[in-house]
Amino acid sequence: MIYVVGLGPGGPDQTTLRAMEALERCDIIIGYKAYIALIEPIFKGRKELAASPMKSERARCEEALALALSGKTVGIVSSGDPGVYGMAGIMLEVADGRTEVEIVPGITAAASAGSILGAPLMHDFAVISLSDLLTPWELIEKRLRAAASADFVICIYNPASHGRPDHLARAAAILMEQLPASRVAGWVRNAGRSEESREITELGKLKDAPIDMFCTVIVGNSSTKLIAGKMVTPRGYRND
Repeated sequence: MIYVVGLGPGGPDQTTLRAMEALERCDIIIGYKAYIALIEPIFKGRKELAASPMKSERARCEEALALALSGKTVGIVSSGDPGVYGMAGIMLEVADGRTEVEIVPGITAAASAGSILGAPLMHDFAVISLSDLLTPWELIEKRLRAAASADFVICIYNPASHGRPDHLARAAAILMEQLPASRVAGWVRNAGRSEESREITELGKLKDAPIDMFCTVIVGNSSTKLIAGKMVTPRGYRND
């Protein structure tokens, strides 16, 4: 049995009860080292914890499958939601029906960052990752232009890193082919953790914002506005 568990944004108070109950049933918990560090204070000494480096996702899943087939109950953890840029898909691919796999959802960064900025996701929105490790940059550009032309609120994951420091500036320039530089936007770093920070700004100013891989960026649609310092996209309810 394998549980693929979403830990949420990172703070222990934002991991769901279902996630914690699933991990309590596990003999061993496997994950990227940063995610194992998040749960180590809770499970150290009670559960076997196995940390692995980034870019070893398939090996991590193969290890989980081998352990499950040997009779162990295995947890494999992701931050956020495992079904959103997480481990759920590859775990199901690797398991290929050879053992039971249960996906345990978590709070994804879009929901967490949205709540911190206000209520920007009240209408249709698109989530786009700027990481081109697994997706060609040309396809990312195509999706950015499509989301802008369709007037989606756009939630951007993986906006920048040491290896691709200019990706957010490039993405903002693409969006501004169709959207005004004054479009309301916001970003959140380390959502839900003690180091959390945030800013509400404009699309044209994102390129100069101190944004890194720990940030989530949200660009509003044509209706998004500021209300008492909060970013709000009206749902369209009538004042009856």
